[in-house]
Amino acid sequence: MSYVSRAWRAAAPLPAPWRSPRPFSSASGPTAKKSVPYQRTLQEEGPGSGEPSRPPPASAQVVVVGGGSLGCQTTYHLAKMGLSDVVLLERDRLTSGTTWHTAGLLWQLRPSDVEVELLAHTRDVVSRDLPAETGLHTGWVENGGLFIASNKQRLDEYKRLMSLGKVYGVESHVLTPSQTKDLYPLMNIDDLYGTLYVPKDGTMDPAGTCSTLARAATARGATIIENCPVTGIQVRTDDFGVKRVHAVETAHGTIQTPCVVNCAGVWARALGRLAGVHVPLVAMHHAYVVTERIEGIQNMPNVRDHDASVYLRLQGDALSVGGYESNPIFWEEVSEKFAFGLFDLDWDVFTQHIEGAVNRVPVLEKTGIKSTVCGPESFTADHKPLMGEAPEVRGFFLGCGFNSAGMMLGGGCGRELAHWIIRGRPEKDMYGYDIRQRFHHSLTDNNRWIRERSHESYAKNYSVVFPHDEPLAGRNVRKDPLHEELLRQGCVFQERHGWERPGWFNPGGAAPVLDYDYYGAYGHQRHRDYTYNRLLGDEYTFDFPPHHDIIKKECLTCRNALALFDMSYFGKFYLVGPEATKAADWLFSADVSKAPGSTVYTCMLNGQGGVESDLTVSRISPGAPGSPLAPAFEGDGYYLAIGGAVAQQNWSHITTVLQDMKFQCKLLDCSEELGMMSIQGPLSRVVLQEVLDTDLSNEAFPFSTHKITTAAGCQVRAMRLSFVGEMGWELHVPRADCVKVYRAVMQAGARHGIANAGYRAIDSLSIEKGYRHWHADLRPDDTPLEAGLAFTCKLKSSIPFLGREAVEAQKAKGIFRRLVCFTTEEKVPMFGLEAVWRDGKVVGHIRRADFGFAIDKTIAYGYIRDPAGGPVSLDFVKSGSYELERMGVTFPARAHTKSPFDPDNKRVKGFY
Repeated sequence: MSYVSRAWRAAAPLPAPWRSPRPFSSASGPTAKKSVPYQRTLQEEGPGSGEPSRPPPASAQVVVVGGGSLGCQTTYHLAKMGLSDVVLLERDRLTSGTTWHTAGLLWQLRPSDVEVELLAHTRDVVSRDLPAETGLHTGWVENGGLFIASNKQRLDEYKRLMSLGKVYGVESHVLTPSQTKDLYPLMNIDDLYGTLYVPKDGTMDPAGTCSTLARAATARGATIIENCPVTGIQVRTDDFGVKRVHAVETAHGTIQTPCVVNCAGVWARALGRLAGVHVPLVAMHHAYVVTERIEGIQNMPNVRDHDASVYLRLQGDALSVGGYESNPIFWEEVSEKFAFGLFDLDWDVFTQHIEGAVNRVPVLEKTGIKSTVCGPESFTADHKPLMGEAPEVRGFFLGCGFNSAGMMLGGGCGRELAHWIIRGRPEKDMYGYDIRQRFHHSLTDNNRWIRERSHESYAKNYSVVFPHDEPLAGRNVRKDPLHEELLRQGCVFQERHGWERPGWFNPGGAAPVLDYDYYGAYGHQRHRDYTYNRLLGDEYTFDFPPHHDIIKKECLTCRNALALFDMSYFGKFYLVGPEATKAADWLFSADVSKAPGSTVYTCMLNGQGGVESDLTVSRISPGAPGSPLAPAFEGDGYYLAIGGAVAQQNWSHITTVLQDMKFQCKLLDCSEELGMMSIQGPLSRVVLQEVLDTDLSNEAFPFSTHKITTAAGCQVRAMRLSFVGEMGWELHVPRADCVKVYRAVMQAGARHGIANAGYRAIDSLSIEKGYRHWHADLRPDDTPLEAGLAFTCKLKSSIPFLGREAVEAQKAKGIFRRLVCFTTEEKVPMFGLEAVWRDGKVVGHIRRADFGFAIDKTIAYGYIRDPAGGPVSLDFVKSGSYELERMGVTFPARAHTKSPFDPDNKRVKGFY
């Protein structure tokens, strides 16, 4: 018999890697066998020959490739939504890739409102919907979940989840160590700080779930074909130069189809290559071991001990023990023939989980190991799935890269993919999963970046999710022209879409980001005296960070004098051509068809009226050929400036609309060719008047206008705009001239107290002024009316625009959800996810929060509803008594219907 303790003791003292064939074995017992812990798999239930289970049809509306959790869930939801002409192709048998060996855990709480909703739907599908539709049991077991905290920070993280759970009706309880012992008598509580107990968490059976999904899908008309590998994807280019899916080739025939869904898991990257689509994921070994019978373990909840990087999953009268290690094994050569396969477990890698497991449940020390389960899983650069329509080929959708969470997220994500395919967009805000939006196109085929980031995401999977953490992997890929200049001045950079953007400025000197050291794994030497990593670690807290006063100084310098913000990572696009105005009218909710020299803040909406973007659009005149500052074009032209973190999303949205509407115009990307610096504050006019060769008075250069001028002898585009609520100008500068212009501005501002400031200051200043941040308090599932941005919609005109009908319908029906600004008198840090209470009832949660230094208060924005189901009017907002729940503690809050700072907008217009 193999024992858990023997593996720990045998491997722990060895200084170097080794390969004992029986590290867990006793002298007389055999090595633990490779076997999944499920009574039933689908390995022997499919066709025995190499022939497909049925011939492929000549055509289909949708072809789903891959018969694991996501493929089955997507097929089921497509059929349930009425699309019966769906074919699922599986190269072997259902579940044979990665799904068959999954642990099948489902935890209801995660630090994301959208993911809580996705998980809730999966739970409903497997525990309620499928049994009701088919009369079959999916294998769902509701034994609860227990999150272990060994320190205050970990329990604070769990309390944040508990507060969010209250908004969605997820029952959870914070338990003391003694209460935990009562619930789980076999647990060691000597080192416990506390736990979070979620009674309705549970486990799923992969074979039971997928076979029941298949039964339900085929009953609704879908076709499932096993033993039918895909050999090619036919892609054709239409008359407008757009690549589109045409057909799927298999070993047994070709299926014409306009839509393919890549649910191939570990094999998704190879399938993508068949269509010319980049699928940024890596394959790794992921393992757990199954114990022999443990007396007294029956009916115990599943356990996640994040600090020990281990989980304990109830398996009848035994446990499955697994986790996430810092040195996972990459599956370098993914085999096309691998089906229902398992790898030999590398005990040198896995043993690091044993100490934590034995510490948490001491009886494991003398418990035998029944089997090992080490199989392939796909992992991504940000530990989020890859979903949505690929940017390279229309009609090619992704549903892969689920980071070992394909079972628990499968139901929610399968439904969203079905919405995406049938209705053109998902029902929920899937920005965090959308392949078109998350990664800049230069990164999706950058193998070093994908490998580094995927490793770090895997290794940190169980780390506390702190508000201001940054990756160490995949850095310094995209640097703006001021990077070295600001680095010397102590800039602590953040990473967004590969860009290094200024976060804040460290008075202690330079803090460069070094090459990734893989946390010391794979023979890499860990960096010593790594200043950047130390500064990040200092901010691992849910209290005010230690650099709070530094950011305060940056903010107040902007409010009282002036600050320079390097915003060069912004997306900078030109929309030009004969039908550019026609396209602009349709794309943008505001009227941007004004005279050259005008700049308009606007939204872009989807067909449901949700906000896909907020940006500034400037009407321009033709310039010189090849100029990034003023390009030559025929017809009309518009200059678009967009936050860099969402620039790829904007590019994808605009491109899709232009293709769908067949507008005769072009979208040009000059993001790399132009730098951008924003000078903001009461003294900005005084300083810039010394640098710019133009009159900056209110009369000559009013707010929301722009012009080409010179600065330090260099041509620049100056725009009078503000993201922070102060008088100020943006300077859009050709890359080669950025350092010269920057130095001229800093020299002119030196005697006026100018300072560099970063995005941590922008976050605080903008929320203080009430400016929205897209994908924080403004998302594709929020409308302008709900977000207080009705002024961006040209409803008084007769000009049609995308989403207009939905906005008008909502205006007529009433607003049943509204974004509200809250402040608290008590100076308490908030970061989002806090529950909003109104008159003793939960009415929503906080999307975005920060501290406002000018008003000296915590500021939070969240959407609220009327529990009675009525419209949320301004009177409803004003009449309630509010509290914000932070980590289980409520704080009295005041609701505001206008920005608490400069509500009359005088400062941006230069009136102080």
